[in-house]
Amino acid sequence: MAATRNIDMLPPVVPAVGATRTDWRRHMPTAAAFSWLKAGWRDFTTRPGLSLLYGVLVFVISIVIIGGLFRFGRDYILLPALSGFLVAGPLIAVGLYEKSRRLEQGTPVTLGRMIFVRSRSGGQILFVGVLLCMLAMLWMRAAVLLYALFFGLLPFPGVHDIMPILIGTPRGLGLIIVGSLIGGLFAAFAFAISVFSVPMLLDRRTDALTAMGESMATVWNNRPVMLCWGAIVVVLFGLSVVTGLLGLIVVFPVLGHATWHAYTAMRPAVDLGEKEEPDSPAELREVPS
Repeated sequence: MAATRNIDMLPPVVPAVGATRTDWRRHMPTAAAFSWLKAGWRDFTTRPGLSLLYGVLVFVISIVIIGGLFRFGRDYILLPALSGFLVAGPLIAVGLYEKSRRLEQGTPVTLGRMIFVRSRSGGQILFVGVLLCMLAMLWMRAAVLLYALFFGLLPFPGVHDIMPILIGTPRGLGLIIVGSLIGGLFAAFAFAISVFSVPMLLDRRTDALTAMGESMATVWNNRPVMLCWGAIVVVLFGLSVVTGLLGLIVVFPVLGHATWHAYTAMRPAVDLGEKEEPDSPAELREVPS
């Protein structure tokens, strides 16, 4: 009887054991990553004002954070903070996933629904968000320690003077190499657990640990196409940084929409679960025929 009561107390978002699958391969060609990007651009150009406003909001928040780093004398973590943006990116893009999901279903899309997203998994998505924020903070702390290991107690020379030191000295080159390797591990782990888990928690009724596990398994078993997709994300984000983050206004929404299409492409039909329904009867009446 006690065992029965314990089973009944399990959260309703935990999937049945029988639903677990072991074949994670999707046999996607590497070029599929570019088709996701094309689909993301299509969603961006459908009611582009909403995506542009979302991109502007991300840009403004990014500038405020960077300004705060300089204002409070924390500019030494600027470069790690920029790379940490890639760690938290999948969570920040949840509103863009919502727009793509609604376009897919033919339900109304508004900026309010993109900002105040109703996840089918409830608060489970917050757990992933906390974990990603902790990873980003851990990476920034590790970057500071790496700087101390290579340059000792020398004070940070400033953003304008650090680049010649990094590029023109053996210690600087060593820091770039080691930092890139360690930062790459952080980024790869964050990418693997979040690239599909955040859209999954929005789309399906499941728990955070299951979503992160499925995301990592899918990424690992489809490495060629996912490596290509990761490279696309890094290159486009790098181009945005070169433009003083102005490129984020367009690049971030396109990548967010494209990530949703990556998720739907890598998600097998058996995982669709319940048929998607509009959030309310009013929305059902608004769906165009």
